[in-house]
Amino acid sequence: MSESWDSVWRGADMATMAAGPSEAGDGFGTLRDGAITIRDGRIDWIGPAAALPADGIGPHTAVHDLGGGWITPGLIDCHTHLVYGGDRAHEFELRLNGASYEEIARAGGGIRSTVAATRQADEAELARLSEKRLRPLLAEGVTTLEIKSGYGLDLDNELKSLRVARRLGETHPLRIRTTLLAAHALPPEYQDDADGYIDLVCDRIIPAAAEAGLADAVDAFCEGIGFTPAQTKRVFAAAQRHGLPVKLHAEQLSNLGGAALAASFGALSADHLEYLDEAGVQAMATAGTVAVLLPGAFYVLRETKLPPIDLLRRHGVPIAISTDCNPGTSPVTSLLLMLSMACTLFRLTPAEALAGVTRNAARALGLGAHCGTLEAGKTADFVVWDIDRPASLAYQVGLNPLRQVVFGGRPLPASR
Repeated sequence: MSESWDSVWRGADMATMAAGPSEAGDGFGTLRDGAITIRDGRIDWIGPAAALPADGIGPHTAVHDLGGGWITPGLIDCHTHLVYGGDRAHEFELRLNGASYEEIARAGGGIRSTVAATRQADEAELARLSEKRLRPLLAEGVTTLEIKSGYGLDLDNELKSLRVARRLGETHPLRIRTTLLAAHALPPEYQDDADGYIDLVCDRIIPAAAEAGLADAVDAFCEGIGFTPAQTKRVFAAAQRHGLPVKLHAEQLSNLGGAALAASFGALSADHLEYLDEAGVQAMATAGTVAVLLPGAFYVLRETKLPPIDLLRRHGVPIAISTDCNPGTSPVTSLLLMLSMACTLFRLTPAEALAGVTRNAARALGLGAHCGTLEAGKTADFVVWDIDRPASLAYQVGLNPLRQVVFGGRPLPASR
């Protein structure tokens, strides 16, 4: 070996989450008593500690003997609305008193109330509020996070939100992917002109976000209280013209065929999916579109219509899990809690749930080649946990067993 490693991590079992067969077919890609070596921020070698090449350990190699526990890839929260102003606790009360999400939205609440608060906040205030929501996610081992806009709903405020999201990735040790969700709801100034607002999104907001390099993808809310499939198609076509991949909020409250539409554009993901039918599942499978399930919103809205888990499994559609952190329908800042809910509410196995916040979440962000599994050549993002088996991450509720986070090969302070 021509040069020594920067660091070696050994003495723990590893859930590599790599696809393919693993020990006992457990779905975790288990490597017992493993070792990981890091060079220039990437995993250079991974395998049994007994097979670790001795010539890679030089005088400046930092050797970490962990003495037990488990290592997983860094967790990935692939669908959040983290940047927003205000809060909507009063709407939580309204729902508990019988109002539906649609009734609140049609009465001027919901997304529009957050739009007003977000427009009033400057970038410094938005960053301060968002950082409070970010900290608990970091403390649970999140190393990659998607943040959507969608609470500005005009050119200046959509770009403002994306700038704040980007800045969080510059001031905190994690990877941020930003998604333009200007087609989230109708702003008050376009109350009776949905097509006119879509003109603004397609002709001005998407081009400006693309030119400024502020968006990694474009999303839309295709729903009866959102935008029609025809309007969504226009948004996707505009994104395509500017070289941006697409994602979609689809089939959350009804089946409008949004998932199949998204798949026809090669979407990275279709998200929510409670009302998804088999035709939509087949379209996603053909396109390689990831199904992002959001148990926090399912729980908060007290939904009873489950996503079609068996159909997704049968057709081999990758399933990701996320917090959907947002002020109205999923005020959640715990990805570990989502692992538990994915198992208890949606009946995923612990291995499926962990894949949903690692390997498949990376695919949902177009990052599958870079992170999400512990494999040679990938970015050295991983978490050391004080657990006896990886299923404990979904089993335990309210107990955070995190011991150490490594991001890009760098061990991070416990507080981050």
